[in-house]
Amino acid sequence: MVRHRSEAMNRFFVNRENIEGSSIRIHRAEDVHHISKVLRLTEGDLVMVSDSTELEYLAKIIEMSRGEVLLQAVEKSPFQREPNLRVTLFQGIPKQGKMEFIVQKCTELGVDSVVPVFMDRTVVVDRGDYWKKVVRYQNIAEEAAKQCHRGKIPEIRQSTETGNMLERLPGFDLVIFPYEEEEGTTIKSVLSGQEEKPTRVALIIGPEGGFSSREVEEITGLGIQSVSLGKTILRTETAGMAALAMTMYELELLG
Repeated sequence: MVRHRSEAMNRFFVNRENIEGSSIRIHRAEDVHHISKVLRLTEGDLVMVSDSTELEYLAKIIEMSRGEVLLQAVEKSPFQREPNLRVTLFQGIPKQGKMEFIVQKCTELGVDSVVPVFMDRTVVVDRGDYWKKVVRYQNIAEEAAKQCHRGKIPEIRQSTETGNMLERLPGFDLVIFPYEEEEGTTIKSVLSGQEEKPTRVALIIGPEGGFSSREVEEITGLGIQSVSLGKTILRTETAGMAALAMTMYELELLG
């Protein structure tokens, strides 16, 4: 008997080449171990599987081995909880421990990708080894995507410098630049003033201590308007989440 969809709470991500017709194969060792040893699922149990691109499946476990789980798709549908808006968070690298929290919560809020940025006031010094942290952040994003039933896992990109970030910004439809000294323009006025719904949005958040005057000049020099998030000064780990939530709420509803 096929159980109701709500009982199939466990979600896994596969590449599209692992799906042939109604047959789905899970090869990754961590997922196979999690299914068999941690969740202790067996033949006939249901899980949700995402192809990481556009479709998700309610699938039944048909066969399990030490290195593979074979499933049969029971239902197929487009992503149910994946936002259409693609938001890239350019996050000024904070002190140790905060980035994990930022990645986790922004994944839950619908971020498409996160780019850690070494800015003028970044205090982290181990730049050469930062790629190791990015691997950890990617794993955190995957776990958060599973928990909140995202259709795909946000990409945590390799760290970069402010100059490289500035070169990328013209490729976005809209750039949101929260700045603590902005008093005249609110994020609400910018978001509600969009006549057409943007497809790709960049969100720039500074590290502890905020942006340097040089960075502000360079960002606004590209024609980007700074915005206020409100009357209070938010921590770096709060500002990105607040701005992302406002952006997703306003622009996802825009026709």
